[in-house]
Amino acid sequence: MTSASNAGRFETAATLTHESAKSALEAGLSRIAAGATEVDCAPLRQFDSSALAVLLAWQRAASERGAALGIVNFPSGLASLAQAYGVDTLLTFRH
Repeated sequence: MTSASNAGRFETAATLTHESAKSALEAGLSRIAAGATEVDCAPLRQFDSSALAVLLAWQRAASERGAALGIVNFPSGLASLAQAYGVDTLLTFRH
């Protein structure tokens, strides 16, 4: 992977829960505003439904900029949660 493509990618933290959602949201929005088009969820180990809200908000922000936000290394547990909440079809992710 070249450094140019790395510039368009950022990673989640290991934890994305209600307590950390606001700061994670703001950090991701600033990366998206700077042109990021992909978020890597590989570090994500602890999450709740707030993680889904943050990912949806990030995708919406990218869409408003005329770009798509790809979500890679989406944890299967979070995919199950997204399906349970009925928002899995709203997220663009790869496991």
